[in-house]
Amino acid sequence: MFLVTEVEEVALLTNPLSFYLPQRDSQDPNPLIRALAVRTMGCIRVDKITEYLCDPLQRCLKDDDPYVRKTAAICVAKLYDINAELVEDRGFLDSLKDLISDNNPMVVANAVAALAEIQENSSGPIFEITTPTLTKLLTALNECTEWGQVFILDALSRYKASDAREAENIVERVTPRLQHANCAVVLSAVKMILQQMELITSTDVVRNLCKKMAPPLVTLLSAEPEIQYVALRNINLIVQRRPTILAHEIKVFFCKYNDPIYVKMEKLEIMIKLASDRNIDQVLLEFKEYATEVDVDFVRKAVRAIGRCAIKLERAAERCISVLLELIKIKVNYVVQEAIIVIKDIFRRYPNTYESIIATLCESLDTLDEPEAKASMIWIIGEYAERIDNADELLESFLESFPEEPPQVQLQLLTATVKLFLKKPTEGPQQMIQVVLNNATVETDNPDLRDRAYIYWRLLSTDPEAAKDVVLAEKPVISDDSNQLDSTLLDELLANIATLSSVYHKPPDAFVTRAKTATQKTEDDDYPDGNETRYSETLSNAANGGASPPSSSSVPHAAARQPAPAPAAPAPAAVPDLLSDLIGLDNNQIVPADQPATSSGPPLPILLPAGSGQGLQISAQLVRQDGQIFYSLLFENNTQITLDGFMIQFNKNSFGLAAAGPLQVPPLAPGASARTLLPMVLFQNTSTGPPNTLLQVAVKNSQQPVWYFNDKILLHVFFTEDGRMERTSFLETWRSLPDSNEVLKEFPGIMVTSAEATLDRLAASNMFFIAKRKHANQDVFYFSAKIPRGIPFLIELTTIIGNPGVKCAIKTPNPEMAPLFFEAIETLLKT
Repeated sequence: MFLVTEVEEVALLTNPLSFYLPQRDSQDPNPLIRALAVRTMGCIRVDKITEYLCDPLQRCLKDDDPYVRKTAAICVAKLYDINAELVEDRGFLDSLKDLISDNNPMVVANAVAALAEIQENSSGPIFEITTPTLTKLLTALNECTEWGQVFILDALSRYKASDAREAENIVERVTPRLQHANCAVVLSAVKMILQQMELITSTDVVRNLCKKMAPPLVTLLSAEPEIQYVALRNINLIVQRRPTILAHEIKVFFCKYNDPIYVKMEKLEIMIKLASDRNIDQVLLEFKEYATEVDVDFVRKAVRAIGRCAIKLERAAERCISVLLELIKIKVNYVVQEAIIVIKDIFRRYPNTYESIIATLCESLDTLDEPEAKASMIWIIGEYAERIDNADELLESFLESFPEEPPQVQLQLLTATVKLFLKKPTEGPQQMIQVVLNNATVETDNPDLRDRAYIYWRLLSTDPEAAKDVVLAEKPVISDDSNQLDSTLLDELLANIATLSSVYHKPPDAFVTRAKTATQKTEDDDYPDGNETRYSETLSNAANGGASPPSSSSVPHAAARQPAPAPAAPAPAAVPDLLSDLIGLDNNQIVPADQPATSSGPPLPILLPAGSGQGLQISAQLVRQDGQIFYSLLFENNTQITLDGFMIQFNKNSFGLAAAGPLQVPPLAPGASARTLLPMVLFQNTSTGPPNTLLQVAVKNSQQPVWYFNDKILLHVFFTEDGRMERTSFLETWRSLPDSNEVLKEFPGIMVTSAEATLDRLAASNMFFIAKRKHANQDVFYFSAKIPRGIPFLIELTTIIGNPGVKCAIKTPNPEMAPLFFEAIETLLKT
């Protein structure tokens, strides 16, 4: 058996004639050696040697041994990714299609997998299933391994049957796969059956298929929590299209005490979708029980679920409201507030039906402190002001804090007060409307609130009857939102069951970027079970749809494999293991130089002076731009030679900072300089012990030794854009943290000369202003901030404007971070 050493691998990449090793072994008498030879040739992804691969691959595709043929089938897909034109010209696609008629089921499965991957990377039709092909695939399905079955089932799910009879025959052949022990096979079979069911016209056949699909789906819920979650996300889609499949199995979705929270949340969603007049009593008993648990988020979701069931099922609405009223009576604050929110939606769904419970809701008025709950209660008071005797008094209690309320509450207060005035144009409401309109136009900076107030003011002053027609117009009845997905999106997601798309509930294009590259790393392909396909895909952040950063890993000779940055610059030589010996770094994390990228910006502190770096001067600093942390570097070459092949590495540090991509520095001629931004990732290489601000950096190039220098981590670089807190949330968090988590520090030498300038400067670093108050002759400011992993900082700054001296108090769940925070706040206040 031949082995490729590192030296031979470099030779293969630089000298195509060295390819004789795998060529020779592709004709070895041992079929295992032949298969390993062709697999190795396919893994060396260099365009120059593809011509040398063609002849051995042609032989292996027609080899007598099925193991060699199935390996060669996957190699065709890899070769297509390198050079698609060559594959088409040499007839490899036809050879692959011929393998579908192979008498070995694993060869058929690998041929299908290869053709499917080629089809995804091709704009034209490559793999189309015909009637003869269909028969061969269905025959192979019963005999190949579980992963081979997945490949074939996925291919069959894209086949459109010519009529209902053919669809029934296909489904009949695939139905036994529902009993398979492998979850992937079960979900792939379900996907295929669902696609074919769209063409089946017989209601009896459809009903029987629904009955057959229920047990395997239920069985998936007895697996590990992670598999349960994937199954539940897929079931969520399935019941939106075919709710009858699990209509009688709602009990299996009842939450167990030891279910993880993510499983419980998903079960709640499915229970709402399966709720009907027949089972609503059982469902409400479950929801009522969940509403008394200790997990606040789960309790809120359970209360909302009761309201959604009321909106969905008209005949069960009264029973749902009775349960909500029982929950309100237990006087748990967050339960009461969530109940009021959903009751507001019930009032909109069934106007003039359940208003008798308003008196009970008003009893809980004083306990409301969440914006959405307040806004909901205010909407109820304004909408039914004519039925509430003391509606003006209730609204007046909210008006006292109008300037401090969040915009959501202010907008509802404005509209509710106008409704009250139009329904009860007496002296009290007249005075209230004047106060509200004045606050909403003169005392506010919110353009939405101000514009709405001016519109109401103009309507009331010119034509009160027109104001009634606008403000008191009949509201559209809201509908059930339990099937949130658009039908087109649902079709696409159902076609991608058992993939990440069905878990994210997003189409693949929203989070996958396909990229063809000829310089991919060699992959380990020892997958005798047929799972040999690989995708050149980059998964992006499901939240923002951007591409994930490239890997920072590298191997010896990596720099030699990449093209030189400029024609005149030679490629850097192999990287010696210098870093790990001196400061204990992992040399696998060295980032080689790639294509140059420069950036301009403010002056950077010098960390490696020219006198210490033999003429190389490096300035650097961590910065935050557009929600991403970068390491901004300036390289200045004061030597007499050109410097190139720059690499960088970071030692373990308190935040696990590491490079997220290649260091992009062009060759530096004597006297030249270059500035670059290096994207960073967090928590990759975290040090132990108390947190500190030390960042140890190692930089080298091809002409000089390794240079080491220390930088300082400033915590404000990590302040995230989602650190703003509502005032009520700030107060609750401050009170919930023990006094032992509060840390104080004074800065006698710092003077705040302008409050506005200081607030702007702190806001630019994601320290968000919450409130301000006077204490004696001092100004007290409150701010919130957050660092990654959701760690909040609640800040109180006390000072006298124009006088030296600032006192800072912070509360945080991680008080050991306080020294780092004080260094950051001192830097920001001195700026």
